[in-house]
Amino acid sequence: MSICKLSGILIQRGEQVLELAPGEHVTFGHGPADLVLSDPTVSWPAGRIDAVDDYWMISNLSRSATYLVDNPEGGGEFVKVPPGRMRAPIPFELARVRLPADETSFMVFAPEHVLLHPDASREWGKTVPAFPLDVTAKYFLILVALCEPRLRDPLSSVIPTVPEIIIRLADLGLGRAAVNLHIDYLARVKLRVRAPERPGKSDWQRAALVSVALGQNLVRSGHLALLETRSRLPL
Repeated sequence: MSICKLSGILIQRGEQVLELAPGEHVTFGHGPADLVLSDPTVSWPAGRIDAVDDYWMISNLSRSATYLVDNPEGGGEFVKVPPGRMRAPIPFELARVRLPADETSFMVFAPEHVLLHPDASREWGKTVPAFPLDVTAKYFLILVALCEPRLRDPLSSVIPTVPEIIIRLADLGLGRAAVNLHIDYLARVKLRVRAPERPGKSDWQRAALVSVALGQNLVRSGHLALLETRSRLPL
């Protein structure tokens, strides 16, 4: 399926596929709807999806349930849609709408984003990267390992511990002191994360690194290939 050729959006659940042109909409929920979700815990009407030119919007018509829209191909990106939220814009080209009901979700395919042409005029001077990272360095492998659970499941709250990173990157022969040194280097020099005003959990530094790396798109799902030859962490 070629997303970039779409002039509207596609909604898919199992074998059912709905196509919407810009300006059109569909409803979903338990009961009479364009997209019927059979789980009895899903309300009716549960929601509505509106197609716009190159993006789409979702309305949560439930009185109590919160919906999550995540990007299966992104770096842990997701949008939370609370009850009663109308016409929330979704920026993902590929998205998964998750309802609280067990295994109740569907996919939405949107047009490819419009990007600045590579030949467009550039700004004067050379811009220095805000976060200069060497993807061949050991510290970058450690950063990818920290982000791995969130990259594989955007809703995961798992943050790998130092012993888990040692096991994950066993072929590097790193010990606890070496891993802690790389994490501290990433936090102080590379990503420049700040310590919380009120120190709490001991994993704040690792959590902050994951937040910055994924939020700034410094570590992406494609970087997981760097870990494919290594033992996989449980999610």
